[in-house]
Amino acid sequence: MQSSLYVALSAQLSLQRRMDTIANNIANTSTAGYRTEEVKFESLLSRTPADPVAFASMGDTYLSRRAGEFVKTDNLLDMAVEGDAWLAINTPAGPVYTRDGRMKMSENGDLQTLNGYAILDVGGAPIQLDPTAGPPRIARDGMITQNDRQVSAIGLFTIDANAKLTRFENSGVVPDQPATPALDFTKVGIAQGFVERANVNPVMEMTRLIGVSRAFDAISAAMSESENSLRDAVKTLGSNG
Repeated sequence: MQSSLYVALSAQLSLQRRMDTIANNIANTSTAGYRTEEVKFESLLSRTPADPVAFASMGDTYLSRRAGEFVKTDNLLDMAVEGDAWLAINTPAGPVYTRDGRMKMSENGDLQTLNGYAILDVGGAPIQLDPTAGPPRIARDGMITQNDRQVSAIGLFTIDANAKLTRFENSGVVPDQPATPALDFTKVGIAQGFVERANVNPVMEMTRLIGVSRAFDAISAAMSESENSLRDAVKTLGSNG
């Protein structure tokens, strides 16, 4: 069998995976704090033939940490994270980190995400507010005040640039390395009354989708020609026998 067919097939599988990630990105354009999923491709050398053949691998997916656009809402229970830092929330799967700062306060004063997960302070404990003291005021360093009284502080955490991020419910991520509390608030901080949009560029994603689709079609055509060539060669050899 011609190795070119296997190479083309590996390329199609890689392109299919890229299509899937692009489609998922486009579907989450309006998801607050969503991180774009990218694919890093590489070559995989086949050791079977005497002359190595370069195959396209399925690629490794990773989440882009590029910041999304901030949208002003003036809602005191909305916050956006400035710089390369994350909020921490408590979930059944353990601590999860997110850039989606849309919050709500329960009847008991628990500060939660819109999905009901507790937002954590720098020590990893759920934040408890006074439900009768009015909306909270949140400083850049995460300090929360109600009626001019400090009641708690929202934790900001940094994740090592080399850590692999696994997605959790759209905007949440779980790193494979422990996150550390942010201490330098000149580079990171909280902007109250803002929401961070997804870091998806819909025009760029659509352009990529068109390019990947065309490449997929081109490879399919090349495979068809290669199969026809092989079929013709078999017929010719058979008739000469």
